[in-house]
Amino acid sequence: MSALHLTPMRGYLVALIAGGLTTLTASPFGLWWLGPVAIALMYWGILDLTPRQAALRGWAYGVGLFGSGTSWVYVSIHDYGYTGVPLAVFLTVLFVATLALFYAATLWLYRLIAGARFAALSFAGAWVLGEVLRTYAFTGFPWLLLGNAHVDSPLASWAPIGGVYALSLITALTGTLGVELLRRQWLAALPIAALWAAPLLLPHAWTTADETNHRVALLQGNLPQLMKWTAEGQRTAANTYTQLTRAQGEDIDLIVWPETALPMLEEDAIPVLERLQSTLPPDIALLTGIVQRDTEGRYFNSVIGAGDVEGVYRKEHLVPFGEYLPLESLLRGIIAFFDLPMSSFTAGSSDPEPIQAAGLTIGSAICYEIVYPELVAKRARDADILLTVSNDTWFGESIGPLQHLQMARLRALENGRYVLRATNNGVTAIIDPQGNVTERLPQFETASLQGEVTAMQGHTPFTRTGSWPTWALACLLLLTGLRWFQRTPAGHHE
Repeated sequence: MSALHLTPMRGYLVALIAGGLTTLTASPFGLWWLGPVAIALMYWGILDLTPRQAALRGWAYGVGLFGSGTSWVYVSIHDYGYTGVPLAVFLTVLFVATLALFYAATLWLYRLIAGARFAALSFAGAWVLGEVLRTYAFTGFPWLLLGNAHVDSPLASWAPIGGVYALSLITALTGTLGVELLRRQWLAALPIAALWAAPLLLPHAWTTADETNHRVALLQGNLPQLMKWTAEGQRTAANTYTQLTRAQGEDIDLIVWPETALPMLEEDAIPVLERLQSTLPPDIALLTGIVQRDTEGRYFNSVIGAGDVEGVYRKEHLVPFGEYLPLESLLRGIIAFFDLPMSSFTAGSSDPEPIQAAGLTIGSAICYEIVYPELVAKRARDADILLTVSNDTWFGESIGPLQHLQMARLRALENGRYVLRATNNGVTAIIDPQGNVTERLPQFETASLQGEVTAMQGHTPFTRTGSWPTWALACLLLLTGLRWFQRTPAGHHE
C-alpha cells in the first residue's frame, strides 16, 4: 500500500479535517483517540509530495486546527478589544493563517531533508520539534499541542516522565506507525503496543503528600470586563471580594482572589486589603492578583499577599498585544485593540522566589504562563503546591477557558503538585497531583470554592529534567530519516 494519493484540493480538505480532528481531542470534547488519526492522515498524505506541496498541506492543517480551536480570539478582539466586526474578522483570520505557517514550515522541512527509510520515526520527531518551535518562537503559542489531550487518556502516566512533548511524540508515533501497519509493516505493531502498555507498569504517583491538610478558598467575582476598570467597576470589585472573603469560615487557611481581582494599582488596593485583613483571624493568608507600579513607573502583573504571607510574584511571560505591544512605536494608536488597558507591562524576574503563605511554599503562574511546561516545572522545583490566577473573561462563552483548564491539569500531573486555579468567571478549580479536578465552580457565577490541598514532597522526573530528554529523542528520530544518510532515492518508499 503506497501513499494516500489525493488530488490537490482533496488533499487540502483532508488536511483541514485533520486539523479539526485535533481540536476535538482537546477539552471540552475529549476525543483524545482522534490524535493518532489526524497524524496518520497527514503522514500518509504527504509521503510522495514535494516540499512545497507538503508545506501547503501543513498550512491547511494549521488553518483547520487554529480556525476551529482558537475561535475565541475573535471574542477577545471584538467583544473586549473595541474592534468592529470586519476588522475583528480580518485580525482573527490573520492570526489563524500566521500560526498555520508553523505546520507549513515543519512539513516543508521534513520533506526537504527526510528520505524513505524510517519515515514513520522521522515524521514523528519532526512534528514534535515543530511543536517546540511554536512554543518558543516569537514569544510562543503552545496551545492545542497534541499531548494536551492525554491528561485523560491511558497515556497519562507518561506525563510525569516526559511531559506534554512526550505525550505528543507517542501520539505522533502511534499515527505514523499505524500507517506502516496498514502498509503491512507488521513489526510496527510492537512499538505501538509497548508505548500504550507501558503506563500499566509506571508508578501511579512520583511525589508524596505531607501529613497536614490546608483548607483553601478560591473566590470567583464574575465581574463584567467592560466595566471592570471604571470607577463603578472598582467599587463593585472591592465590595464583591470583601463580602465573599468575610463569608468564609474561620477554618480557612488560605484565600485566593484571581488575576487583577481589584482593578486598581496596588497602592490604591492596600487600604482595601488592610481594612479587610483587620476583620479576619490573624492566621488567615490572602493572595490576590494585582497591578503593581514601581518607582520608575513600570507596571507589573503580580500576585501579592496580606496576612500570613511572605513574597511577591511578578509575571515573567507576558502576552503580546494583551500585556505588551510589539513594535509599540508603530502600532500604538492605530486601532483600539492596540490600546487595551494595561497593555504596557514589564516582565518580572525569570528566577522568582516562591511565595510563602499559610505554611505552604507556592510556585505561581499568572494566566497564560500555565501553558508553558518548562516555566511551571521550574516553579515546581522549589514549591510544594502551584497557584495560577487568571482572568478568562477575555474568552467569553467559548471553549477557551476549558482548554486553559485542561493545560493547568496537565501541569499538575507533570509535576505531581496540587494546582489552585482562581479565575474571575471560571473555570475556578482545585486540581490534584494526578491532574484530576477535585472541586470546581460553575462558570459565570459569583461564588467561592472551598477545599483541601496538601504540600507534596519530592519531584517527578519531568520536574527534575524538564522537556530536554524528549526534545533530544525527537531530534534523534528525525536524524534516522535524514536523506543524506540513506541510499534509497528520494521519493521512493519501501
